[in-house]
Amino acid sequence: MRFTTVSKTLAMMIASVALLSACSTPIKEEPKPVPVVEKPMVKEEPKPEVKTVKADVVDTTNGPQGVKTEVFFDYDKYDIKDEYKPVIEGHAKFLVANPNRSILVQGNTDERGGREYNIALGQKRAEAVRKALALLGVKEAQVEAVSLGKDKPRATGSDEASWAQNRRSDIIYKK
Repeated sequence: MRFTTVSKTLAMMIASVALLSACSTPIKEEPKPVPVVEKPMVKEEPKPEVKTVKADVVDTTNGPQGVKTEVFFDYDKYDIKDEYKPVIEGHAKFLVANPNRSILVQGNTDERGGREYNIALGQKRAEAVRKALALLGVKEAQVEAVSLGKDKPRATGSDEASWAQNRRSDIIYKK
């Protein structure tokens, strides 16, 4: 008799578990409508092309750092303007401090004038720079002055701006 009560209780418990598990089926929900948001079309702009640039290697033993290497002249003139005196002084200090270094001064002219005239004017411009350096203590053996006349223009235009770029002396350090 006692066994039967336990059996009944056990059977009731199994039936309850089976009933509860049958009721635990998830309820299906209706999908909610998703609101549609319209965004304006964004047109992708092409990305700018990035090119690789190779920088020139700066030779720190090539001359005084931060000092320009060109002296510009007025039309048909070869006197050094006041604004270029610091350039001459900077190179003079460097050359006096480094007596084993030497430079080449190239005198240039604009395209106006005959070939012989421009060669002579370019030489006078180069010599003006050489003489200014000598006055500041640079040895003559350290400076060579040559004329390129109008043969190596920096600017190729035939206007005042181009001509002004071509009326110059360039200071080039020798290795």
